[in-house]
Amino acid sequence: MEKGEVEVGVRNCEQRELACGLPVRQRTSLTFQAKIAQLGASLGFRIWLPQNERNRIVKRLPAACHPSVVTALPLNYDAETQKTIEAIDVIWLQGRTIARAFEVEHSTVIFSGLLRMADLLAMQPRTKIPLHVVAPTERRDQVRREIVRPVFSVLEGGAMAKRCSFISYEAIDEMLAQPNLSHMKETVIEDYEEYFDAV
Repeated sequence: MEKGEVEVGVRNCEQRELACGLPVRQRTSLTFQAKIAQLGASLGFRIWLPQNERNRIVKRLPAACHPSVVTALPLNYDAETQKTIEAIDVIWLQGRTIARAFEVEHSTVIFSGLLRMADLLAMQPRTKIPLHVVAPTERRDQVRREIVRPVFSVLEGGAMAKRCSFISYEAIDEMLAQPNLSHMKETVIEDYEEYFDAV
């Protein structure tokens, strides 16, 4: 699908949501959840999206990405862990494992998304899932302040600051614009993510 077609689809979707009164901040968040999903699908991953937002996000995805979206998590965790995982904004899946997990923080309280990921790490301390907070560049300092909070520094598997990176909206757009994206590896993220030093 051509870039213009994707943008028209997103605009049409946003116009419908505007007519229904969906706040701008929520529309932007859904758009970036869709972009992260598209990025993951282009890199060969299956995609999990929270059930309560899935339909609105899928409407923003190119049709070629739709088959990559799963409706059930193929994981073998206990019910409480599964419930926590299902609430994460975007998950990239490889086989029956989580490859990466993303929380999009457009204007919501950053702490809540980090808390979901911290709960996952606390319940599964041996889990080595790369975690990411995706937000506008102007929220970078807010993300840093939350990630390095003392409460997130005492996790059994290591401090959140060592496990969770910041990725800007601009970085997501730059990765999606790569001409050979489908032939790239997920490590492309390492060129765009930022980790913060714990205090």
